[in-house]
Amino acid sequence: MKRAQENKIVDLYIHNLRDWTSDKHHIVDDAPFGGGQGMVMKPEPIFKAVEELKKKTPNAECSTPNVEGQKSKVILMSPAGQHLDQQMATELSHESHLIVICGHYEGVDHRVVEHLVDLEISIGDYVLTNGAIAAVVLVDAIVRLLPGVLGHEQSASDDSFSAGLLEAPQYTRPAELRGWKVPDVLLSGNHAEIAKWRKEQAEKRTRENRPDLLKGDRV
Repeated sequence: MKRAQENKIVDLYIHNLRDWTSDKHHIVDDAPFGGGQGMVMKPEPIFKAVEELKKKTPNAECSTPNVEGQKSKVILMSPAGQHLDQQMATELSHESHLIVICGHYEGVDHRVVEHLVDLEISIGDYVLTNGAIAAVVLVDAIVRLLPGVLGHEQSASDDSFSAGLLEAPQYTRPAELRGWKVPDVLLSGNHAEIAKWRKEQAEKRTRENRPDLLKGDRV
């Protein structure tokens, strides 16, 4: 993430919703209508913040298909959202401007979801203390896919989930540790055999650890 910013590959900004409140206490939450536990994030600061950020972003409101003219995509981190996966991260990495709203407390006023947000995203079936933690996961998953961020451009395409499978096991020196040896094929120098072994191991590992990822043609 640091390298991406230093190399001007991505610009990251953190904004405080309290900056868009109008009361003297800068309140961003209130009790839910209808009763219930906890507090709900108020809609006004969120609408004001997103609308101002869109205006400050060049071409943010354009709808032309080219990258320079893409409009801002507004994302809400929420347990009710679509599950984040590698395909979604890849698609979002092609967007020119993302505005990520971090849910908090018992959630946000649903009018934000209905009239402002383009996409709700969940990083898993569990609840966190606030959406900022989830937002960091989302941003990291996206930024590492941008050209020039990783040390080797092949790294991202070799990752788990990129081809619908978990990544094959990896080994490094020493070739033998406590009697446990690295598979001979990895030391053979035969790249075709190594590629074949890695594919087989990726399928085996996926079948054992994440069978839900396997499609019918791989079962």
